Amino acid sequence: MPTVAGALRQARRRLQAHSDSADLDARLLLAHTLGVSTTRLFTAPQAGIESADWVHFKRLIERRAAGEPLAYISGRCGFWTLELAVDPSVLIPRPDTETLVATALELLPQQHITIADLGTGSGAIALALASERPQWSVTATDASQPALACAQHNAANLQLTQVHFVHGNWFEPLNGQRFDAIVSNPPYIAANDTHLRAPELGHEPTQALVADDHGLAALAHIAGHAGAHLHPGGWLLLEHGFEQGDAVCNLLHAAGLISVQTRRDLGGRSRVTLGRQRPSTGS
Repeated sequence: MPTVAGALRQARRRLQAHSDSADLDARLLLAHTLGVSTTRLFTAPQAGIESADWVHFKRLIERRAAGEPLAYISGRCGFWTLELAVDPSVLIPRPDTETLVATALELLPQQHITIADLGTGSGAIALALASERPQWSVTATDASQPALACAQHNAANLQLTQVHFVHGNWFEPLNGQRFDAIVSNPPYIAANDTHLRAPELGHEPTQALVADDHGLAALAHIAGHAGAHLHPGGWLLLEHGFEQGDAVCNLLHAAGLISVQTRRDLGGRSRVTLGRQRPSTGS
């Protein structure tokens, strides 16, 4: 019967050629297999591992060695202050997207307002906002029924009942509704982008990653139609690639939005561009 320490040694050796974080991956997967914290692995390195757990752990390590993202293997991913369920129907939430959440929380009033999250995926953005502003009313859309099921599962687990989910592509299911703010992390990678060669991205849904027109098609669609769904003075906030800030600014200007600006992520890269619908006369 292998020990915790022995299992971790074997897993690290297997993953070294396939992961830049072999040690962390091994610890997280063993903790997941055993249903314990990673701290427990440190405190009990000589504890034995039952044969069924050992077999299961080795299978998980092989999946990781084949390039499957850790979040899909464990079925969980941390985002903002939340732990979300994820599966291959949704994009794995990235820390960069927390810039969009932080910007919305800083920019928008704390009292009751209405928000739309377009292409919600796992629900990460909508649920993070709802967790911080329970007085906000959030509508989240997605064209993928499996993605919506994942998001609804997360909302139920987190007891965030003020988030309403609707099925449809971008604005289609909103039936002319207007909102105080619209947020979105749409696909923005160009089809020929070399980053798509990364083994992990091959496991994520292409429709959530790739867009036509050098990655700008979805961003352009949302910017071009946002005015019909924003109240006067309402805000549009879009996540985008770090080299797309100027292009997205141009899209928002072309759509007639004002106060257009770009915010940077924690790495100092352009990540979120926002603009405002003109207030009504006298506002």
